Amino acid sequence: MIRVSAAYDLAGLVFAAIAVASALARGEAKRFANAAFWGLLALSFLAGDRLGNLGNGWLVLGLALIGGLLGLGPAPAMAAEGAPRAARLGSRVFLPLLIIPLVTLVGTASLGLIRPGGAPLVDPKQVTVISLALGVVIALAAAMIMTRLPLTAPVQEARRLLQSVGAAAILPQLLAALGAVFVLAGVGPAIQSLMGAWIPLDNRLAVVMAYCAGMALFTMVVGNAFAAFPIMVAGLGAPLIVGRFGGDAAIMGALGMLSGFCGTLMTPMASHNIIPTALLDLPPWAVIRVQAPTALTLLAVNMTLMALLVFHGR
Repeated sequence: MIRVSAAYDLAGLVFAAIAVASALARGEAKRFANAAFWGLLALSFLAGDRLGNLGNGWLVLGLALIGGLLGLGPAPAMAAEGAPRAARLGSRVFLPLLIIPLVTLVGTASLGLIRPGGAPLVDPKQVTVISLALGVVIALAAAMIMTRLPLTAPVQEARRLLQSVGAAAILPQLLAALGAVFVLAGVGPAIQSLMGAWIPLDNRLAVVMAYCAGMALFTMVVGNAFAAFPIMVAGLGAPLIVGRFGGDAAIMGALGMLSGFCGTLMTPMASHNIIPTALLDLPPWAVIRVQAPTALTLLAVNMTLMALLVFHGR
């Protein structure tokens, strides 16, 4: 059975290749710092489950030391032939990008049904992640066929993109881990107690509004909806919306995450806000100012849908 570890191994191999390419980039400033940083990240994907909590803790400290104190070197220049090749391909250059969501959607709907010999082909709990990894591989193969670039080109371009963003490229991964830390620290019950001082916890509509708004606000604070989700579910979602009022857990989770993503549009720590700002040399809040009206509108829509759907007319 194909497990989610295969997707992690694939990501780890990519970061390992970037680390090797960085070490071999003679003449580049801080090439060994770059190699060490991406090498440690590769190790976290390839062997994180075997390092244990202490080992992973030291690994994160190493990443912080290199990225925060030593700093990474500048990104290499884009290949000179890149622009002419893009002009030749025209709109076809976007086809590999469309392959990724298409394969992910088809794989999510179908891979779980494939059971050779009665055993599932892929882990039923991780079909979407495995399908996403498969989509990336197929998209990369299609891009290589279209562009006829050498096999080293994806690694070099990935290295250029990551070094353009710098250590902030792994910020979403680190922030997502905060969710588990917060739950273990008992932040969820503390949030419920704090909310109880401001809203009536026996009013299910008020709890729904607080849950959705809290998902957006905590996402803005911690930078990642996956970090905010366990906090708000432990504080309001599971004990009140589902437990006390009998709400639908699936609807609570789905619309809660969508509310969190509204906060993602408004936080400077989100990857899709960091990357264009770094690559295009934009003012720090330029992307967020454009996205904020849409985010607030969608948050209001999510609150309305949650209030209408989560209790199934109860």
